[in-house]
Amino acid sequence: MSFKRFFSYFSNRIGRNKPKKTTNSISYSKADKLLQSLISNAKVPGIAIKVTQHNKTIFDKGYGFSDLEKKTQINTATSVFRIASVSKPIAATALAIMVQDGVIDLEESFYTYVPYYPKKKYDFTIKQLATHTAGIRGYRGKEYGLNIPYTIKDSIVIFKDDDLLFKPGTNYHYNSYDWVLLSLAMQEASGVPFEDYVQKKVLDPLQMKHTFAEVKGSFIKGITQFYSQKKLGFRKALEVNNYYKLAGGGFLSTTTDIVKLGNAYLKGDFLQEAIQQQFLTAQEVKGESTYYGLGWQVSTDKKVNAYYGHIGNGVGGYSNFFVYPKQQLVLSILTNCTNPNIQDVLDEVVLEFVEKAKEFTL
Repeated sequence: MSFKRFFSYFSNRIGRNKPKKTTNSISYSKADKLLQSLISNAKVPGIAIKVTQHNKTIFDKGYGFSDLEKKTQINTATSVFRIASVSKPIAATALAIMVQDGVIDLEESFYTYVPYYPKKKYDFTIKQLATHTAGIRGYRGKEYGLNIPYTIKDSIVIFKDDDLLFKPGTNYHYNSYDWVLLSLAMQEASGVPFEDYVQKKVLDPLQMKHTFAEVKGSFIKGITQFYSQKKLGFRKALEVNNYYKLAGGGFLSTTTDIVKLGNAYLKGDFLQEAIQQQFLTAQEVKGESTYYGLGWQVSTDKKVNAYYGHIGNGVGGYSNFFVYPKQQLVLSILTNCTNPNIQDVLDEVVLEFVEKAKEFTL
């Protein structure tokens, strides 16, 4: 018996063993101060964070305001943010269910489902779109902030006549138009509007009751005001219409809802194990990792802790969503500001939770 194990045994025998730390005894003061500093230093108008371990909440707090003029405080359960590219894991979950149910085939040509899309020099598959290896281009000029009420199908006019950037499978190019095409293929394959399919197959089963498509003119209780930075303070963000890119960056949600998605993956019974693993496996191109699966970023942090999730950056919103399987940790951080340049701070916040997760048992 090693000295460490002997000491633990001896201490237990004489009733003097030191209690293990629990969630109630852990302080996250560093993370709290860092997040508060983002408000006091006018980096963001408002920010919400929720962290769970083993599906139990260990930190849940809002900072600043969802509406600066009305002084409406952030509420992690009901403050609804633009989540930008954190939409991709939601869409990827719906795609995984389609694969599981035999509605769509990852290895099939995109043209099998959308034959009216202009032919390119090379064919490309559903999987290549989901892994950003199809060669579809990204935003150009002001496309990032379009305010045109496109449907998903109509929106392909933006890029449908452009050449592929490379032969599919030979390179990696992250973009949201891949997911415009995927959502179109999913609609055509299932015969159900993409938004409705996600609602029925993902949002309703996971009880993500505050996750919505952003539709112009619709009333959404708790929705935050969207801001961009100016030299001193903030201004209201430009008006945009994100509905056409719902799958890649158009959902609205709360930190409370986003962690539900992460915990469904940790629990491991929402999708078939093999399919979940396929979606959470980083792809390789020319022998090098892309650090991206199918709709999920898959990597390690600076302490080499493995995670999957996504970062999102859109007009009036910035988001972090991370799942650390070894630590059984899920983190969701949402802000109501365009490109606030705060990722270094958020990385430190996340790291405190990850490292301290090793200090206690539940």
